This record gives sequence, structure tokens and C-alpha cells, in this order.
Amino acid sequence: MLHELHLRRHEFDLLHFHVDLIHFPFFEDLAARTVTTLHGRLDLKDLPEVYSRWHDYPLVSISDDQRKPLASANWLATIHHGLAEGVYSFNKMPSDPYLAFLGRISPEKRPDRAISIAKRLGMRLKIAAKVDAVDVGYFRDEIKPLLADPMIEFIGEISDSEKSAFLGNASALLFPIDWPEPFGLVLIEAMACGTPVIAWRCGSVTEIIENGKTGFIVDTEDEAVRAVLKLDQLDRGIVRKVFQERFTADVMARNYLRLYWRLCGAAGRGRTPFRRIRTR
Repeated sequence: MLHELHLRRHEFDLLHFHVDLIHFPFFEDLAARTVTTLHGRLDLKDLPEVYSRWHDYPLVSISDDQRKPLASANWLATIHHGLAEGVYSFNKMPSDPYLAFLGRISPEKRPDRAISIAKRLGMRLKIAAKVDAVDVGYFRDEIKPLLADPMIEFIGEISDSEKSAFLGNASALLFPIDWPEPFGLVLIEAMACGTPVIAWRCGSVTEIIENGKTGFIVDTEDEAVRAVLKLDQLDRGIVRKVFQERFTADVMARNYLRLYWRLCGAAGRGRTPFRRIRTR
């Protein structure tokens, strides 16, 4: 794919890559006509040397926090993810509320914390999560024994079409992560349903969740338990409204279009000077 694109590179005004750094050696001669969105964590071995070697490539982060391990890289903008507005249905009042956990069963996602919070509150917890091959042992040894409690329901992996009902009927989404989450799509999936989020202060969380408005940001399990008890202070209509204002696909697309025009101008296809972009 990259080979064919390289052969046809002069057909395009701008090339937008979502393949991490794989393309860097092949498009070095036209780096100024590219933009690369990075989607993963950047605190990995050898990455600083790579991004120093190919510093001319303009980069987009999906959260400001994602940038921290590579603060000196050629960052051009932060553009948060967005979702199609009509995919998820707003639920003003869940009829049979429960707490929800959605994601992967893995140590960094901390489903054990979610289970502990629900047990302390005497609330039902529904876990919709996949178990990757690398995490089978963790699930078997650490999580499966905790599922014996009848208040804890392990559903397994669900499809996108099932997420609206799963999230919309929950009192809150628990996001008890223990790693530098670059973005966390499940956060805005919950918000699209009007469901508030109780999340640990890690990674992108403080950029996505507005404490006391779209959920609560916590540092400890005790704080998470207290946050659940305060959910009636939040307006699910406002949670949905914030999603519509900040995290729809239209908002994301407009931010990228602004960036494209700036880049095309900087590459000699217009008079707009190059400058770093503020998207919020």
C-alpha cells in the first residue's frame, strides 16, 4: 500500500497517515506535505530517537497528555476523536440502573477496581470486555474468581450496535485505568448516551471528562465510591450536550480541515502561513 502511494504521491496535495511511523523513511522528501496522527502510547523504548531522526514530519496528537513522552517532537495540533452523532442513543433515565465497565480485560484497564467499587456499594456491575490472548492468564487467575458474586455479570465482548443500550442503561461508566490512556473512545461513547463517567486521573482523562459536569475524576477507590453516590448531581442531558459540542465526527472533521488548509498553505499551495493550530 505504501509503495503504491509513493508511486502516486504527486497526485495529492496532502497525505494524511495513520500508520504510526512506518512511512517515515519512504516519504522523507515531501514530509512538509504530510500530516501524521499518532494513536498509541508514546512512552516506548527507542521512539525518541526515531522522532528526532525524522523531525520534519508534522504530527497530530489525540490528546495533549499523549505528547508528554515526546515533548520535543514536531507537534502541530491536538485533535480529539469524534463519533457520528446518530450512532448512540441518548437515555435520559435508565430504567434498571447498574454500573458498567467496557473495554479490555487487562491489568492496565483495572477491571478488578471496577468490581471492588460495585461490591462496596452493593450495586450491580456489568462487564462488557474482550480477553486478548496475552491476557488470558490474567483473566483466569485474577478476574474470573471475582465473578462468582451474583452482582457481577460478565457479558464478554459486544458489538458497536450493542453499545448504545449497554452504556445508555448504566448509571455510570467506570473507567478505573492504571496507564497513560492516549484518548479512550469509550469515554465519549458513554457521553454520547448521556452516561456520566467515573474515571481515574490518568492519561487523557482530564481532557475528556469535565469533573462535576460529565462525570467525576478520582484518584482512589474511596473517591470513586463517593462519586457514585453523587451521580444524582449530574444532568445526563448536559453530558450528551457536551458530547455534541466537543466530540462528534463533524467537530473532528472541521478541526482536521482547518489543519489541512494550513498545511497546504505552508507547502506553497496558498498564502496562509504555517502556524501551530489551536483546536479548542
